[in-house]
Amino acid sequence: MPERHPFEYAVVRVVPHVGREEFVNVGVVLFARAAGFLGCEIALDVQRLRALAGGGGAGAGAPALDLDTLSAHLQAMRDVCAGVAAAGPIARLPPPERFHWLVAPRSTAIQISAVHGGVSEDPSGTLRHLFRTLVAC
Repeated sequence: MPERHPFEYAVVRVVPHVGREEFVNVGVVLFARAAGFLGCEIALDVQRLRALAGGGGAGAGAPALDLDTLSAHLQAMRDVCAGVAAAGPIARLPPPERFHWLVAPRSTAIQISAVHGGVSEDPSGTLRHLFRTLVAC
């Protein structure tokens, strides 16, 4: 019988206008300590984001969406998750500390959902499933 591992995950969200609190899910971060797994899947759907942001321009006094900066920040999250040393000191922390940094609450254009839990025989497969279910719908 395959071993089941507890895991925690959170959804990565982009909030084009923080004051409106509307968001687009762009990724999932999953950590399964017992399995030694920390992973993320992140993909920015520019068309959905522009639709929510009002065509990508400034609406109601909000600044225009800077997709290059947003993409760079999302890539930095991927790099920290993967432990890419060039991503800086946070990326060199052990996986539990990187996970907690990645899912820490923030009030910027990139926000994180509450952390949820579950059990899985295959954390990598569970990450792919959560991404397909919560992000790439």
